[in-house]
Amino acid sequence: MSELPNKKILHFLNSLLLSLSTLGVVTLSHQANAASNVAENIDYLKVVQEERSWAGLNSKTLRVGDVVWSYSEGGPKNKPTILLIHGLASSRDTWNSVAKSLTPYYHVIIPDLPSAGATQVPANFDLSVPNVTEQLRRFIEAAHIQDNLNIAGHSLGGTIAMFYASQYPFDTKSLFLMSTGGIFKSTNTNYLRNPIYLKQLLITQKGDLDFVMNKVMFHQPFTASIIKNEQEKLFIAKSADTAKIINQIDALNRLYTPMTFTTMLKNIEAPTIILWGAQDQIVNVDVANELKSVLKRPENPIILQRVGHMPLLEAPERVAENYLSFLNKVQPLQNPFSDQKHEQFESKK
Repeated sequence: MSELPNKKILHFLNSLLLSLSTLGVVTLSHQANAASNVAENIDYLKVVQEERSWAGLNSKTLRVGDVVWSYSEGGPKNKPTILLIHGLASSRDTWNSVAKSLTPYYHVIIPDLPSAGATQVPANFDLSVPNVTEQLRRFIEAAHIQDNLNIAGHSLGGTIAMFYASQYPFDTKSLFLMSTGGIFKSTNTNYLRNPIYLKQLLITQKGDLDFVMNKVMFHQPFTASIIKNEQEKLFIAKSADTAKIINQIDALNRLYTPMTFTTMLKNIEAPTIILWGAQDQIVNVDVANELKSVLKRPENPIILQRVGHMPLLEAPERVAENYLSFLNKVQPLQNPFSDQKHEQFESKK
């Protein structure tokens, strides 16, 4: 969590493991000494579904063209919609702890991006950031959530969120950028200078997960070892797809310069909140201030101390608190392009 493990998450995990063991999903050895009990097997999918339910989310699928999207949805549908976009080598479930604080007040949609999580794509699918952004737009339209959409992105998800907000300023109500990747002047990590270095963070064999978590987090939240083992298996299974995405990030770096990337960012009209971990080793915190200097309607960056590249896992309550405050402030604001959009719609009739 932050400086100390988040007590509420610890309580949830302990309660969850206890309830699952009662159901017979987790088998514990019957040692006389309770401290030596060892979890032998687990239905990890059921654990994930329990966590989504705890966050007020339901699992859904939606086919749009060649993509079969898997996504989580929660919160009242008559409230403003938030789209949460996960990062590289991740899935929609990295947002669950943050989403728990959002679903009581907002309509929340969290998709697995193409080739991530359970979203299915053809073998030859184009995983470039521009194409994934376009496919995401098609998903958004098919789900009928394009109007006044609040978009949040973490890491690579933040890059996609910026591309989306730049291309669809009419429809983007607000933007939340967290530890966001891109092509920046203030870059000073190898992972940003040369994205091929990201392949050092691929989890391809047992034991890799601990190394990677120490790189991307300042302080790891508690995770039961049996759950961590299952997570590692999923990362290993997805490592080839993750490598393909890294190749596309590298291609994006060759396509854009810091100057041309800045030009794209200047097309973003949405009010924007920027949040970073001060100890981020993947995307250095200096980028937060560069974004503030470039974007049209930014808030002052929120820098969380003793947090790395994964604020949504290391400090989910602080992330949610800051995001909710921002969302409540921007909902009454008028999109400066909304009248133009209405006029364009009328002219097409």
